[in-house]
Amino acid sequence: QVQLVESGGGLVQAGGSLRLSCAASGRTFSTYTMGWFRQAPGKEREFVAAIRWSGGITYYADSVKGRFTIARDNAKNTVYLQMNSLKPEDTAIYYCATGAFDRRFLGYFDPAYWGQGTQVTVSS
Repeated sequence: QVQLVESGGGLVQAGGSLRLSCAASGRTFSTYTMGWFRQAPGKEREFVAAIRWSGGITYYADSVKGRFTIARDNAKNTVYLQMNSLKPEDTAIYYCATGAFDRRFLGYFDPAYWGQGTQVTVSS
């Protein structure tokens, strides 16, 4: 079993930055792919970014490429999402997820475990 706890959300003006953190517990953290998804009001949950267990391979949605950076620290069992140049359309609840590598899914992992989410609001 893996538990995930997100933090770092908040209110920021357009063009600003936020860094989300996701602390994981469970023995499989270091070998699982970690990722972030988001869900805006009235919309479906969408993939944002993912990072392989080694940290050397990352994946991003086109909408955040060049603005968001995902990183992980296996020693701290933590994954981060640095979000720069934020736009109002980035407003959503951001969820951390983890699971085994699987090419059939966005981000190339099956998100079997989820955090509770953290709210990000970008004002115009």
